[in-house]
Amino acid sequence: MGKYYTLSRGGRVQKEELLHLHMLMVHIKKFYETTTGESIDTSRYVGLEVSPVHIHKNKKSHKEALLVLGEEIVDRMRVQKQPVYDLVGKPGVGQVAVEH
Repeated sequence: MGKYYTLSRGGRVQKEELLHLHMLMVHIKKFYETTTGESIDTSRYVGLEVSPVHIHKNKKSHKEALLVLGEEIVDRMRVQKQPVYDLVGKPGVGQVAVEH
């Protein structure tokens, strides 16, 4: 059975799942920046020198990087004056969001 880690007060998380969450957070950052045309200041995250592809880093490092990146994204969203999406103008059938 795999080794589990606790992300916070919630359930247990395997290291592979933590790496996956870390990668998803990076994709969320990129998606937000592409959608809004604004960059997110991730200087604290970058300073940690831990990316999702650094699989050799320990789970504590990835947990800290994931939480710092999430905080920086949320901080940027809080100062955003307009919503990212106009929910009235939903995409038509057959349209798919694709990351390039």
